Amino acid sequence: MELADEAATAALAEDVAMRLCAGDLVALHGDIGVGKTTFARALIRAVADDPRLEVPSPTFTLAQSYADGPVRVTHFDLYRLAAPDELEELGLDEALGVGAAVVEWPDRADLSGNRLDIRLAMAGTGRRAVITGSADWRTRLLRSLTVRRFLDSAGRADARRRYLQGDASTRRYEQVIDSVGRRAVVMDWPSRDAPSASDQRSAYRARNVAAFVAVDGALRAIGLSAPEVLAADLEAGLLLLEDLGRETIAVGEAPDPDRYACAIDVLAWIHADHRPESLPGTDSGTHRLPVLDSGALGAELALFTDWYVPFVAGTPLSPAGRASFESIWAALFERLARVEKSWVLFDVQAPNLPWLADRSGLARVGLLDFQDMFFGPAAFDVASLCQDMRVTVPVQLETRLRKRYIDLRRSNGSDFDEGAFLDTYAILAAERASKNLGVFARLAEVEGRRDYLQHMPRVRNYLARALAHPALDGYAHWCQKHLPPTD
Repeated sequence: MELADEAATAALAEDVAMRLCAGDLVALHGDIGVGKTTFARALIRAVADDPRLEVPSPTFTLAQSYADGPVRVTHFDLYRLAAPDELEELGLDEALGVGAAVVEWPDRADLSGNRLDIRLAMAGTGRRAVITGSADWRTRLLRSLTVRRFLDSAGRADARRRYLQGDASTRRYEQVIDSVGRRAVVMDWPSRDAPSASDQRSAYRARNVAAFVAVDGALRAIGLSAPEVLAADLEAGLLLLEDLGRETIAVGEAPDPDRYACAIDVLAWIHADHRPESLPGTDSGTHRLPVLDSGALGAELALFTDWYVPFVAGTPLSPAGRASFESIWAALFERLARVEKSWVLFDVQAPNLPWLADRSGLARVGLLDFQDMFFGPAAFDVASLCQDMRVTVPVQLETRLRKRYIDLRRSNGSDFDEGAFLDTYAILAAERASKNLGVFARLAEVEGRRDYLQHMPRVRNYLARALAHPALDGYAHWCQKHLPPTD
C-alpha cells in the first residue's frame, strides 16, 4: 500500500484503530525515521478520540498505556530491550489481557497475540506499507478499508474516523469529521442472507441497510427527524447519515420531563393516522414491515425463560414451568391480536432519541435505531418510552406521560379505546421488561458484558409495575412461583 504523505499514514492508522479489539497486537516494522511512532501516535489518538492527546515515544520508558476509548492501548518500543525475557517485566501479556498492544521494533522479542504486522519503508517522497496478519485481522482490516473507500466516494476523503458506541448487534457506527468540520455517521452493516440459527429473533429482524433506508424515508415523509441519508452503498452495507448529535431526551442519567413529553407527542402523531404496512423501498421496490405478532413476541420472550430464569434461579426452568409460561402468554397474545395496530419503532429509549434543541415542535426529537420497525400494537412504543430500559422513569412521570398520550389520542377525534390501550400497555410493558431481563442476562453470560447487569434492578421494578395490572394476574402468580425474591 502506497502512503503518499503523513496524512495518508495517519489515515491507515485510523483504519486499523476502527477495528482494534482487546487481545490484538499491532507490530510495526521498519528503520529509524520511517514513521512507526507517527503511525502509533495516530492510532492511539483515533482510539482515544483526542487529536491533541500527548503520545510521546516510549523509547526510554519502553511502555506507555492509554485507557481512553473503547479499548485500552499499550504502546511498546522494544529498541532498547536488553534481553527477550525483559518483555515479561514490561507486562505485554497483561496488556493483551485487558486491551491491545502497539509494538515498535517487534523483531527484538518473541511476540504472541492476534497479530497484524505492518512493515513501513520509504518510497519516494512517501512511504510504502506491507501488511500481513491473521485471518481474523485480514477480514477486519479489509472491511475497514472498504469503509474508507466508501467515504472517499462520498466526498469525505479527508474525514477523520472516530468510534461511536453502538448497540448490541452486528451493526457498527463511526463518526466522521472532515476538514471543514462537517460531521456525519457511518452505519456499517453487512447484509445477512439468512436468519441466525442461534437466535430465533433474527427471523423477524431486518437484515440489511435497505430496511433502514425505507423506514427512514417513511419517517421523514411525515415530518419526523430521522437522519438524512447522505450517501449509500447498499451492496456493501454502508450508509453515511446525518449526525443528530449525542444529546438525548435524558439529561445525565435522569429523564427530562419536557423532552419525554415531546417524545410522547411524536408517538401520538405516528398513531393518529393509518400507517401502511408496506413502504417504498430501494430500486423502486417495496419494504413490507414484519408483523409484531405472537411469533415475533414469543421469540423475544424466549430469552427470559432461556437466560434470565436460570441466571437468577441458578437452575434451568422446569418443563412444567415452561409449559405454564407459554400457556399464559398464548392467552395474552390472543388479546394483543385484536388491538389497535400501527408502526412500531421497536427500540424507543433515550439513547435512540436525540434531542435537537435547534428544531421546533415534534422535530426536536430525533429518531435512531428503527431499522427493525414492525407493524403491530401501537401501545408497544408507548410502554417502551414510559418504562425506558436505560433511564429510570419514576412512576409519577410514567403516569403523566401515559395520560398525555391518552389525551392526545382522544383529542384527534378518533375512536380511541382507553381501556383497551391500558390493558395492552400493561401486557407489552411486561413483555418488554421480561425480554430485556433475558437480553441482559445473555449478554453477561455469553459475551461477558457485565455492564448490562446494572440495568436489571430498574427493569425488575418496571416489571413489578406492569404485573400490578389485572390483565397480568396470571403472569404475576407465575413469577412469584418461579423466580426467587430480589432486592
